[in-house]
Amino acid sequence: MDSYVSGSVAPPLSQSHGADLGHLREAIAKLESVHGQKGTDLTGRIIHLCHYLPIVSSIQRTPAAPPSPPKTPPTEAVELSTPKASATALPSDKKFQWHLTPRRGHTAMHSGIRSLSATHKQVIVAYTGDIHAHRPSPPEIVGGGGAAPGVETVPSDSLTAEEKKELEAQMANYSDPEWEKAGHEHPITYVPVWLDDKTARGHYDGYCKTTLWPFFHYLLWQDVAHEIQSHDAEFNAYSDANLKYAEKLFEIYQPGDLIWIQDYHLLLAPKFFRNLAPDAHIGLFVHTPFPSSEVFRCLPKRKEILDGMLGANLVCFQTYSYGRHFASSCIRVCGYESAMGGSGVDVSGQVVEIMHCPVGVDAKRVQIDCQRPGIKPKVDALRSLYQGKKIIIGRDKLDVVKGVVQKLKAFEKLLLDFPQWRGNVVLIQVTSPALTDSPKLERQVSELVAHINGEYGSLDFIPVHHYHQHIKKDEFYALLSVADLALITPLRDGMNTTSMEFVLCQQEVSKATGQLAQDLQSSSRAPSPLVMSEFMGISNAMSGGALQINPWNLGDVAASIHRGLTMTDEEKRLRHNTLYEAVTTHTSHTWAAVLVKSLLEKINSENSAHQTPALNRSKMGELYEKAKKRLFMFDYDGTLTPIVKTPSAAVPSKGTLRALEKLSEDPKNVVYIISGRDGGFLDQHLGHLRNVGFSAEHGCFVKEPGHSGTGGEWTNLTKTFDMSWINEVKDIFEYYTERTPGSFIELKNASITWHYRASDPDWGLFQCKQCLDLLQTNLVPKRPIEVLVGKKNLEVRPIAINKGEIVKRLLYTNPDAEWVFCAGDDKTDEDMFRALCLLRPSVVANQEVIMQPPISASLTVSPSATPPKLEPVRLTISPDAVFSTAVGLPTKKTLAVWHEQSPRDVVHAMLELVGEGGESSHSTLPPKDGEALEAAVAASKEEAPTAEPKL
Repeated sequence: MDSYVSGSVAPPLSQSHGADLGHLREAIAKLESVHGQKGTDLTGRIIHLCHYLPIVSSIQRTPAAPPSPPKTPPTEAVELSTPKASATALPSDKKFQWHLTPRRGHTAMHSGIRSLSATHKQVIVAYTGDIHAHRPSPPEIVGGGGAAPGVETVPSDSLTAEEKKELEAQMANYSDPEWEKAGHEHPITYVPVWLDDKTARGHYDGYCKTTLWPFFHYLLWQDVAHEIQSHDAEFNAYSDANLKYAEKLFEIYQPGDLIWIQDYHLLLAPKFFRNLAPDAHIGLFVHTPFPSSEVFRCLPKRKEILDGMLGANLVCFQTYSYGRHFASSCIRVCGYESAMGGSGVDVSGQVVEIMHCPVGVDAKRVQIDCQRPGIKPKVDALRSLYQGKKIIIGRDKLDVVKGVVQKLKAFEKLLLDFPQWRGNVVLIQVTSPALTDSPKLERQVSELVAHINGEYGSLDFIPVHHYHQHIKKDEFYALLSVADLALITPLRDGMNTTSMEFVLCQQEVSKATGQLAQDLQSSSRAPSPLVMSEFMGISNAMSGGALQINPWNLGDVAASIHRGLTMTDEEKRLRHNTLYEAVTTHTSHTWAAVLVKSLLEKINSENSAHQTPALNRSKMGELYEKAKKRLFMFDYDGTLTPIVKTPSAAVPSKGTLRALEKLSEDPKNVVYIISGRDGGFLDQHLGHLRNVGFSAEHGCFVKEPGHSGTGGEWTNLTKTFDMSWINEVKDIFEYYTERTPGSFIELKNASITWHYRASDPDWGLFQCKQCLDLLQTNLVPKRPIEVLVGKKNLEVRPIAINKGEIVKRLLYTNPDAEWVFCAGDDKTDEDMFRALCLLRPSVVANQEVIMQPPISASLTVSPSATPPKLEPVRLTISPDAVFSTAVGLPTKKTLAVWHEQSPRDVVHAMLELVGEGGESSHSTLPPKDGEALEAAVAASKEEAPTAEPKL
């Protein structure tokens, strides 16, 4: 269990997932129309970033002339024969020629992509796969990018620029045969990604297949130590390949394109591309399972993988549980927070939404294929061959995670526990070779088959028929059609098309000619049942009709097989109807449409990624020199110093102190630090800066410039407030502290904070929400307080006291300021930026700004004194001279106009204003350790430290 509140980390399945394709397309068109009316530019184009192109490329070259032999003395005349040109010889004017053929594999995904061509222009950007040397009759490629056995490959570095350019031109005009059959309006453009052979092998055969694939399927290294190396030496190749994909995508990208990145091969690509196109609309779909956070945290490059995925606006999985595991991993490994409302993960103000939508098959296409004329003769032959016996069908890749060994053991358990089936049931198991050979698994399966046949077979009966080979589509559908039961037992799987194809084949076989699905009662043969593992991505969608089993529980599997073989026709039909509805509703076409619709819904949402421009230092410096009075307002933690694990260790650097000292020495400058820290900390580390003013505890206390050291006078803005509520809040916080290990209470002079940063992330968040609900229900309506949800903390403070009120107070008391700089990094600092919104150009509109007296301006008088009469003031500042600056990611949600990447950059910008921003100042700046932003593509490969809570 990764969450105490399941809804807190992943959203529920969208209700639109059950809608038919027509309604989904109408919804998409409506969303695009709404975006157009709002001025959002959409190109109407969808770009899919996939691992392999659905095209096999082979090159035919003019044979090189044989080398000349050394001269020898003449002996006798010999008639030299000229080699005959092959039937596929090149024209005399060509040095090479490309041949493009369809690639099998990932049928459901490409079927969904093709269906979008009915309404959208599309581009598929992917790796070419191995380039083959052309032969007149190339063998059929069964999927993946590697060459089939016996196929000669061409090294990628041997391809000339002319050959690559010609292939790109041919792919741009390539017409997919399946697309032509569908008759869609918009063509699909194919763009190849070029990878050198070493990177390609390290990416796929290395990191993908030896690390990510087993890891995502819960196979830790110690489980398969004889097969898989326990290191991630190929991660660099994986990263380099992902960067190549992102760069190729950027070459063809146009603002307004929708980007969908497919599967675990490209988990770093979202972040790489986000760095290149910050405002792009990016979705990521993970076809594989995603493991529990307790498993995922064992991955050495865990943070890089998660941060790469979080470059997307939307991350989608096959099931809700996979999404929950991902969110929990982001919270536990990276220290990010769950988005309020449970819609996803909050990454420094940007919410990455999480959803789930299982992939289906092209139901109409499968139903047509089931009626191919070559299938019926094969069905009749199989029935004749196994007359009088029940037929169980299994078809899997020979991979550890497919559960073939468990299936064979369960079948043996069936024959042991239910002896009446001996001689009366056969298991036909087809295993297609996996992309990565596993000799030990092959040997284990062969030994099990031989054992079962030797123990329970006879001269005239063989219980298990095992075929380790690829089979043709007609043979496959014939097996599914003749089966009395389908047995599918993956130990962990994202998607399994065999189960859905079985349901559709049974529909065609069982119904009478010309009858519809609802007329099954009149069919001559009831549909056969399906026994399937509960550890599959589609198991939830098919739970109503399939007999779901735990493949590790052999007795339960055997009992379910027996139940399926003895099931009544009525129950078979009821279960089949449920399965058929699920398979024909959740198709590959509706899956693709849901992805597009979900990404469109994310565009321009409140928390979606948007680019805040980098601080224009030249413009700021120019206006700084012209201004007669300037106002500086800085947050402390995360703005002037990096956030660190131990709050007391966040001491100012030499560069920070130098910048504050130089700024405050200028009589034209008014410098304030507005912090959540208490006055004691600020006095200890910054109190010697006589000309700097301070605000402590989020605006509860103020010290004016000119009061230095610990003996300086702090003004309590809350002294006129009723503070009796603080004991009531303390009692509530103590209750939750007792029940939340690792949490603690911080009691300040005018506020109280409950921290849970050292607690279990999910349990702490759950307790925080419970405590927040209690406070807002019982105390907030009765007391003059407000509750602030911070970074892994909950703070209660007097109402109308916050950093924004201090900003208003400073603007009111300095109406002649002609230049303002305000910097902060977290949620509490948004109050400062909100206060400065009254100076936005859209608000001012060439009119003078009259500011009413803020509440904080009247809080410095004694409770017994008569409050002075405060008058409105006219502000002289121009909107262009207000530099509100958020520190952190440029895509974070903020009201600030500008951004700087880190505290180091903020301090450097201030030193530039006072003429000390040269290279010699870099050694005095705040350290880079603790900064969470990587600004460039190269820097995004480096691991950023975990974000820590801020006081």
